[in-house]
Amino acid sequence: MKNPGKLYIPLIFLISIYWLFGCESKKENNSAEMIEEVRQEFAPDKRVALWNLKFENNILTGETNLPQALVQLKVKLDSAEIDYRDEVVVLPSQELEGKEFALVTLSVANIRSEPKHSAELATQATLGTPLKVLKKEGNWYLIQTPDQYISWVDAGGIQLLDQKEMESWFNQEKIIFTELIGYAYSDTEEQEMVSDLTAGNILTKSGESPNHIGVTMPDGRTGFVRKEQLMPFEDWMESRETSPQNLISTAKNMMGIPYLWGGTSIKGVDCSGFTKTIFFLNGEVIPRDASQQVHEGLSVDTTKNWENLKVGDLLFFGEKGSGDKKDRVVHVGMWIGDKSFIHSRGRVRISSFDSESPDFDEYELNRYLRTQRIVGHQTNNIQNVENIFRR
Repeated sequence: MKNPGKLYIPLIFLISIYWLFGCESKKENNSAEMIEEVRQEFAPDKRVALWNLKFENNILTGETNLPQALVQLKVKLDSAEIDYRDEVVVLPSQELEGKEFALVTLSVANIRSEPKHSAELATQATLGTPLKVLKKEGNWYLIQTPDQYISWVDAGGIQLLDQKEMESWFNQEKIIFTELIGYAYSDTEEQEMVSDLTAGNILTKSGESPNHIGVTMPDGRTGFVRKEQLMPFEDWMESRETSPQNLISTAKNMMGIPYLWGGTSIKGVDCSGFTKTIFFLNGEVIPRDASQQVHEGLSVDTTKNWENLKVGDLLFFGEKGSGDKKDRVVHVGMWIGDKSFIHSRGRVRISSFDSESPDFDEYELNRYLRTQRIVGHQTNNIQNVENIFRR
């Protein structure tokens, strides 16, 4: 007969190993669930919040720009009596050495989905736009725009600042470029161009001549711009109003501008970049993408009752959901009245739901989903421009 003790010891060992690794696996599963719970609460939209965390071998790693969410996760882990070592990087990165702010230095800066020029154009930001800087990779910076969009910009398109330098810029006398396209010149003779300018560019005032204003750009370059193309920033802000007349005028002034995926400027716009630009030039900052804009304001129509719509309402288009499947929003335009809306598809154009109109757009009619009213219904993700440029 074989000695049962020789089997007993390995069996105990195997049970111990199974118990040990089983518990560790359960801990990791529970931790993953907690990470996901916190993500859903604090960072459901990865376009505007970073929450890239994982739990492995009792180590919590990754990065986030949401310190309050990380605190909440730790409370959950501690309550579950899960031992761990915290190695999460909280952004902004310490490698920035305090340079956690930036100003756009180009008339229009291209901001990309990855830190390389070949990456998809995610969005744009115009000259003088204040940004939050999160980290650096090579010659690229991960930044967050005033509408909270997180993407990458080339170092050549921004001026890095620390908090004191940013506050100093906010306190300077600023002016805004109000024409669609223009230039800053090296002198009042306008013989040499310093930079092109587009609507909404913010500069600081450094002097004045009979026909020109001396300007300084965020990176220190100076130039002269024709007086009639500029407006004191304070006066401009006070004059902003999302009235039907202003919204239609701004939108129609952009007629024919080419469609550009990721574009949010006079140089090119995608559909949501167009509606975003209309509202920005009239004093409001709305979310970047159509799938974000659809959640703002007041729902006013889902059944094609055009008489319920007002100028400035945003119309959303896409694929109708069914069952547990939600609507898929892929396009947006702005209502201008008379069964017509203006939008960017191929170029900025006007389309109509009137079958007798030469602008009749059966394609968009067939994929219409809903209409939201932004004007007069300011929700959490809609900001007044002055809140961004005043500190």
